Amino acid sequence: MRVGVQFTGTVAANQTKRWFTFNWPQQQQVTWNVVSTTPRVGVRQVEWDVEVERASAAYITYWIVIHNLSDQPVNVEARYAVLN
Repeated sequence: MRVGVQFTGTVAANQTKRWFTFNWPQQQQVTWNVVSTTPRVGVRQVEWDVEVERASAAYITYWIVIHNLSDQPVNVEARYAVLN
C-alpha cells in the first residue's frame, strides 16, 4: 500500500471547495480521506465527496469536493491510499 497527502488547502466558513487530481492509472484502487488540520474541540468541521471522471482508457481524474460545516475557515489535507 502507498499513502500520502495529495493536496492541502483552506475552505472558507460554511463554504464548499472543489479540487481535482488527474492521471491516476485506471488499474489502481485508490481511496480518499479528508481531514481538518485546524484544531476545534466539539465541532464537526468537514465532510467530503469524491467524484470520478474516466478521462481516457488509461487514466482517471478524481474530483474532491470538501464542505466546511463550521462557521470558521478550516485548513484541510486530502489524503490518499493506493490499495494495490
